Amino acid sequence: MSLPGLVTLLRHLTLALTAVALLGCAPPNLPAPTVTPTAPARPAPAAVKAPPPSAASEAVRLHFAKVQADLLSAGMLRSDGGGRDAPVTDRMLTENFIRIALYDEYARSAGGPIQRQTESRLRRWEQPVRVGLRFGASVPRERRATDTARIGSYLQRLQRITGHPISLSDAAPNFLIHIVNEDERRALGPTVAAALPGLSASEVTGITQLPLSTYCLVYAMSDGTTGRYARAFAVIRAEHPDLLRLSCVHEEISQGLGLANDSPRARPSIFNDDEEFALLTAHDEMLLRILYDPQLRPGMTEAEARPIVEALARSMLGTDS
Repeated sequence: MSLPGLVTLLRHLTLALTAVALLGCAPPNLPAPTVTPTAPARPAPAAVKAPPPSAASEAVRLHFAKVQADLLSAGMLRSDGGGRDAPVTDRMLTENFIRIALYDEYARSAGGPIQRQTESRLRRWEQPVRVGLRFGASVPRERRATDTARIGSYLQRLQRITGHPISLSDAAPNFLIHIVNEDERRALGPTVAAALPGLSASEVTGITQLPLSTYCLVYAMSDGTTGRYARAFAVIRAEHPDLLRLSCVHEEISQGLGLANDSPRARPSIFNDDEEFALLTAHDEMLLRILYDPQLRPGMTEAEARPIVEALARSMLGTDS
C-alpha cells in the first residue's frame, strides 16, 4: 500500500492533504430473557448517568444554542430541501459538482492549512462503507438512541441515493463517527492518531483543540493517489442543539463520501458555508448520484470527468440548451 492520501473536511474549513502525495437505525428491541423457576431473576443494571458537564463544555453548549437560535431567526438552517426560490439547471449542477467534488478549499503547509482553491481528483469509496458510532460518556442513553436512529436512517437514504453499500456496523468499521463533548474531544489525540496514522502531530492537535468556528469535521483517507477512500474519521460536538447536530451528521457523512469542498455558488445545498440549508437537499442528492455513477471512476481529473458529468446533469435536468 502506498503512502495514504488524506482529505480533511471541516464545516467552515476544507483541507486537502496529499502524501508524497501525502498525503442506521435504532438498536433492535430484544425479547426479555426467560427466567427459570429455580433461578432468581437478576436485577436490572442501574442506569449509567452521564457525568456533569465541565464549565468549558457548558460554555460551548450555550454558545451553539445561541448560534442555532440566531440562524433560525435569520431564516437559515432550512430543512425544506429547496424550492422555487432556488432553481437548479443542468449547467449549475455540472459546475457545482466540479467545484465540490474536484477541488479542495485548503492546501497543506508546515504552518497549517492555507486557503487556496486547488484542483484535485475525483474521490469516493469503492469498498462498502461501514459506519461505527462512538459516544463519549457525556452523551446520555436516550440521546445515543436518538442519534443512532437518525444516523442509521440517513445512511439508508445515502445508500439508496448512491447505490453504494453504506451501513451502520461495528464489524470492522472503516468510517468512525465520534460524538463527544469539549473535554472528551480534547482527550481524543491517541484515538485519532491510531485511526489515521498519516496525520501529523499538529493536525491531530487541530482536532483536539477545535475552534468554536468549526462546528464539526471529517477526515477521509485514500490509498495513495488513487482517489479510493479507505477510512474516515468524523467528530461531532455533543453540545450541539438538535438541528445543528443533525446538520453536522448530514454534511460530514456526505463530505466523507467524496463531496469534499464547499462552494458559495452551490444552492440549494449544504455544501455552502452560508448555513442557509441544514439538511441534504434534492440538489445534493443529484451530486451524490453523479459521484457514484459507474461512468465515473476515482482518480479522474476535471478534464476527464467534465463531459461525463455534463451528460449526467443533462439527463437529470435537461434545463439548459
